[in-house]
Amino acid sequence: MGFSLFINFNGNCKDAVDFYARVFKANVEGMMTFDQMPPDPAYTVADEDKAKVMYCSVAICGMNVMFSDVPSGMELTVGDNISPVLISTDKDEIRRMYHELKEGGHVNMELQKTFWSELYGMVTDQFGISWQFSYEEETA
Repeated sequence: MGFSLFINFNGNCKDAVDFYARVFKANVEGMMTFDQMPPDPAYTVADEDKAKVMYCSVAICGMNVMFSDVPSGMELTVGDNISPVLISTDKDEIRRMYHELKEGGHVNMELQKTFWSELYGMVTDQFGISWQFSYEEETA
């Protein structure tokens, strides 16, 4: 079974996607702006929305994460509706991602040992998205 997330932004989606692709050493797939959508007589794209990202995806640690800007007039509360959990068997990679994501953001919980993980932490990045990191031992 797979797991995906869809994260919406308020006009800064491209900056966020570029940042995440760099941090997670991943490729951006299918970047489409609102003005690249197929024509729909029932929906007219506002001029201020044309350059905004309508859709793209990034494979982050084996999980498909989809991204979009919200169109004008649509409310958005950044960070309240998602919390991606990144589980890895590589402690060094957890530390690297954690430290890069906290730049310009803030730490919710330092990386530390918990009763469920030898290395766990939480950080909110510069775009207001809260990320959780958890080490999981490899199973045979």
